[in-house]
Amino acid sequence: MSTNPISATAVRELRDRTDMPMMKCKAALEKAAGDMDKAMLILREEGGKFMASDKGARETAEGRIAIFSDLDKKVGAILELRCESPSVVKNDKFVDLGRDLAKQVAFKNPATVEELMAQPFVDDTGKTVQDRLADVVGIIRENMRVARFTRVEGYTGSYAHHDGTLGVLLQVNGANKPDETLLRDIAAHIAAFSPAYAKADEVPAEVQARERDLAKKQAGEQAAGKPQNIIDKIAEGKYATWLSESVLVEQQIANQMKYPKKTVGQLLAENKLEIVKFVRLKVGGQG
Repeated sequence: MSTNPISATAVRELRDRTDMPMMKCKAALEKAAGDMDKAMLILREEGGKFMASDKGARETAEGRIAIFSDLDKKVGAILELRCESPSVVKNDKFVDLGRDLAKQVAFKNPATVEELMAQPFVDDTGKTVQDRLADVVGIIRENMRVARFTRVEGYTGSYAHHDGTLGVLLQVNGANKPDETLLRDIAAHIAAFSPAYAKADEVPAEVQARERDLAKKQAGEQAAGKPQNIIDKIAEGKYATWLSESVLVEQQIANQMKYPKKTVGQLLAENKLEIVKFVRLKVGGQG
């Protein structure tokens, strides 16, 4: 414990650097005998204790989807970061944490959340990812955890709702680097329309059979008494409609003002691109 009084200037500097309450900053400086770096370490350790406390066990029912995409390095990641209260979702430090963790996943390719937490932090290898998370927990005083993540290699684009509740990471193939805005527009379409499949050949055979049978049944009821070739034509039309609603490349792009009368598949083909996959995540949901 320092025998010298801690100056108000030092307390303010520590508060500015950590966003911790003034009294906690003063107490940390007193424990550290006025050493700023030691005081910051003390506050970080207290953040870790908070995570291990009963408060740290509280339910993380809120959160946001964070995305990192690098077209030049051809890698991307999407991640769900959970917290306790809605107000924290909009906190800049929580938003930055989510982006940092998505970047970590993209560049360091952890296999599990546990492995992610143990990795050296990509932007400061002197600390672990767990330390990076604990720093924010210590400041905001809420439990936080990574719920899930997916990493993608290749040309990627992304879109996230302004409130962080929903995000999409999109992967395409192409000979040349694609336009980032085009990929964002397609990712925004996926967020809005939630296609079940990227391409028609991804639809399982049993699903195709089920939908064709349903289309035939509906066509038979609709065109009862008409020739079979007419019924078959109506059934094919109904099945085509189902495909256009369920398969990404068959859907008309949401932004018809910008891309009039274009399906997603046509838009990709015009830009010499091919869809590989997409990942659509919603906080607390499956996608």
